[in-house]
Amino acid sequence: MSTPLRVTRIGHACQLIEIGDIRVLTDPWFTQTAHYYHGEPISSTVQSLGHIDAVVVSHEHYDHCDLDALVDGGFDLEVPLIGPGTVAKIALDKGFRDVRAIEAWESAGVGDLTVTATPGQHGVHEVTFLIQHGGRTVFFGGDSLRVPELDTIPERFGHIDLAILPTNGLCVRPLHMRQVVMDAEQAAGLTAVLAPTMAVPHHYAFHSGQLGDRTITSGDQDPRHYADAVARLAPEVDVRLVLPGITVTVP
Repeated sequence: MSTPLRVTRIGHACQLIEIGDIRVLTDPWFTQTAHYYHGEPISSTVQSLGHIDAVVVSHEHYDHCDLDALVDGGFDLEVPLIGPGTVAKIALDKGFRDVRAIEAWESAGVGDLTVTATPGQHGVHEVTFLIQHGGRTVFFGGDSLRVPELDTIPERFGHIDLAILPTNGLCVRPLHMRQVVMDAEQAAGLTAVLAPTMAVPHHYAFHSGQLGDRTITSGDQDPRHYADAVARLAPEVDVRLVLPGITVTVP
């Protein structure tokens, strides 16, 4: 019998991944500031998270690395926090006491859990992650662009049970519409290569406010574009569009 695998979308790229009795929090974001709006309800507070075995953080942007919210919410700073060196420095400065810095293709273990950094590309240094425990494998895409190295994951690691991918194709207007996040079509192409049992899109509801959306960022807020693209490119993959607070069980 397979180890139970569940994922609960808290909001944006903040996910609670449960593999058996191991609980992993990804890219925490619990607050809001000018130009950073969730665009959807947040389904949990820091205080209501319950026990967490590890936190993984893909990069230092506030909407993925809201460590102040964890500290202010009384989060246990002894919980291992795993991320690239840029994130590790911030975490240590915030008082986290078990910080594991890993870069692409490096791994960190927390008990029987293994977290492997995989390549990523964004506006700042970023890694993506493979999260493995009990014979289950989850790919977490943060808000990376699609980079060629990600296509080698199945060959390196075997079957992927769950892929969690960004889909909004975020572009930065002041940088001549520079794209910094994979879009729905690119995410679907990666999904076809990864061939997971299930795929969940995230990082699409975010917006920069009325002024910011006109002057700073541009992105696709409709995850159905990803679902439609996967239906064309990888119809065997079960795509779930998950509202915050909804828990999905992966077969």
